Amino acid sequence: MNNLVNQMSFNINEIIKILPHRYPFILIDKIDIVEPGKSLIALKNMTINEPFFQGHFPGQPVMPGVLSLEIMAQAGSFLMLSQIEDPLSMNMFFSTVEKAKFRKPIIPGDQLKVHMELVKRKLNLCKFHGKCFVDETLVAEATFAANLVARARG
Repeated sequence: MNNLVNQMSFNINEIIKILPHRYPFILIDKIDIVEPGKSLIALKNMTINEPFFQGHFPGQPVMPGVLSLEIMAQAGSFLMLSQIEDPLSMNMFFSTVEKAKFRKPIIPGDQLKVHMELVKRKLNLCKFHGKCFVDETLVAEATFAANLVARARG
């Protein structure tokens, strides 16, 4: 049985046991489950050492907006994968992004707090809504659809 189902807080070492991402593309530092299988809060600390800040943009570092979507996608994946019997046997492939809005730049020193919610699940299709905050300010949000698929072994 998956002993993660009852766990409510995850550090980076526990996150990489579930998500297939690795440096430099693991974009979540900590996760707190709000309601198992329904919602979570993920944290990402933005440091000047992030590889994307070097070239986006020199002299005015800004996190590319699409990476806030990727952080939400990783959080949504974790929400589902942490709830299945064998999380290492499955993956989530995102199929649509709807209503994406980028409201304010994310810069070094920010702590991104991502609120992810499962909106609907039908068989292996999941729909999520995510909101990214810095402090109490909404900086990005989107709705996603994704499919649970068998993870490639190799």
